[in-house]
Amino acid sequence: MKVYALVLLSVFLSKSCESQTKNDLKTAVLEYTANTRGFYQKITIQDQTVSVSKDRSGTDKPVATKISEKDWKELVGYFETINLDGLETLKAPTEKRFHDGAAIADLKVTYKDKTYKTTSFDHGYPPEAIKKLVVKINSFAKKE
Repeated sequence: MKVYALVLLSVFLSKSCESQTKNDLKTAVLEYTANTRGFYQKITIQDQTVSVSKDRSGTDKPVATKISEKDWKELVGYFETINLDGLETLKAPTEKRFHDGAAIADLKVTYKDKTYKTTSFDHGYPPEAIKKLVVKINSFAKKE
């Protein structure tokens, strides 16, 4: 009887944790920004919608677009693998932004009333730990 109760409890807890991680991205806000002197792009993802702004001043309000279920599931999968506490310590793989060879980019995640932000990296060359997530985020800007 104890074994049965233990197995049942284990299944219940694993299902509980599984559903909790799928809701993680629903309560998070992802902001990817890339800019140089002549280029600006801000991609914001919140509650299964994406908005892309190319206006640095913020006066032009971007239109929010719903993310497809397939893309959302892929994004959730990438988000679940990210260590939020380690974002600020990620090293950029290239340094093209130092001589105008690439736009300066960063990723900011607001989750559970706490903000996590990467150090700057080259647009198009994110740190390996967040590469899949950043590539997916940028794919929404290409659809615009």
